[in-house]
Amino acid sequence: MNTKTIALDAYLARAAAIHIKLARLRQLADDHFGHDPDTIHWGHVGDLGRVDQALDDLLSIFDGQAK
Repeated sequence: MNTKTIALDAYLARAAAIHIKLARLRQLADDHFGHDPDTIHWGHVGDLGRVDQALDDLLSIFDGQAK
């Protein structure tokens, strides 16, 4: 195997791992991130604000279109 093939294999493996994590994040989001909606407080809002910012940062790496 040449270096390009090895890099492609590693790239595809990491992309697959990212897809799995994105699916898990979607599941968590659909379930209010494990929080009872009746007990949500401002700390939870702050946590989601940090997650939102981190996702914007990630998106800006790849498409430069984060808000």
